[in-house]
Amino acid sequence: MAQTLRDYATPLQATYLDAVEAHGSQRAAERALGLANDTIGSAMRRLSAAAARRGFAPGHFNDGVAPGYLMGKVTVQRGAAGEIERTWERQSPDQSRAMEAMLAAVEELKADIPRAKPSAAPVVTVSSLLTQYTLTDYHLGMRAWAEEGGADWNLAIAEDLLTRSFEYLVAAAPRARVGLICQLGDFMHFDGLMPVTPTSRHVVDAAGHYTEIVRVAIRCLRRLVDHALTKHERVVILAAEGNHDIASSVWMRELLKTLYELEPRVEVLDSGKPFYAYQHGATMLAFHHGHGRKKETLSAYFAAAFSTMWGATRYRYGHSGHYHHEVVVKEEPGMKWTQHPTLAPNDSHSARGGYVSERQASATTYSDRTGRVFETVVTPEMLTDDFRTAA
Repeated sequence: MAQTLRDYATPLQATYLDAVEAHGSQRAAERALGLANDTIGSAMRRLSAAAARRGFAPGHFNDGVAPGYLMGKVTVQRGAAGEIERTWERQSPDQSRAMEAMLAAVEELKADIPRAKPSAAPVVTVSSLLTQYTLTDYHLGMRAWAEEGGADWNLAIAEDLLTRSFEYLVAAAPRARVGLICQLGDFMHFDGLMPVTPTSRHVVDAAGHYTEIVRVAIRCLRRLVDHALTKHERVVILAAEGNHDIASSVWMRELLKTLYELEPRVEVLDSGKPFYAYQHGATMLAFHHGHGRKKETLSAYFAAAFSTMWGATRYRYGHSGHYHHEVVVKEEPGMKWTQHPTLAPNDSHSARGGYVSERQASATTYSDRTGRVFETVVTPEMLTDDFRTAA
């Protein structure tokens, strides 16, 4: 049997195909289903692009560019008289269209995600306090070899360390009313089915298939949020964009917003730009992964971009990652900045580049009246049985 677009359709897209057949046109089907103009049209374009990526694009591969692709290298063979005898075309995915398709797919999938139910808040918390749990450059999905980078790293090790580190920090932190899970970017090691960085296309060492890594990422994020809800009356989540997970950070934020939309105690920080801020009384907290602007320019940027919050606060703290090592608080005009280290070990690139840094995550508590008041850290060594026995 000949293939058709229906063979590549999602259940929702198949419903749209049925409606178009029943009503004679996309616009008539949209009116019948009560949909906005071009809802079905855009869904069909995404379907055509998805089918083309899997090798089904009748009429396009033989003449023109497949939907969702751009024309790349074209090789021409000419005869003795200069006439064209044959051509070879190389088409590659249009990255801007790929992002649009990913966002559209997220919107379709969100309708089927089961929402977390509201939970009971802790009985006792300190209303003036906020504790920020900072995790950056975790590179979930990275594979590292101890003989090269100093420690082994795979999905199982990463999931276990993240869980135990977060539980340690939550247990050590004060009973602040607000808990802010600050995931500062590069939570994922790579950003799609191919194990390459999204912009420079550098090949990375992968610890699994992207689908497998996504499942672990979702499980970890839910575990962090649910555990924080047992300690704090209110939980704020930041899933910042990093240079390794530009697209993945989008679905992480959308997923978390959908998962917890019925839980009034959870808020997800969202922004169309990779700059984020949160106000806690007289304290301002600013966040950027560190890949977009130099640290020396970030204070001025946040003063301009978040001028209302800047003017309403007295204590301002900026947080970035990206470089995998710690730069202890550096005071810029109007704001103190901390560059946070990572819990992840060196991968092949870092090890061969001679980079050395202490692996660490932290929890910092802020007052809504006096700024930073308390901090604790965790390292992988602190979670070993030998360390606990010695302590």
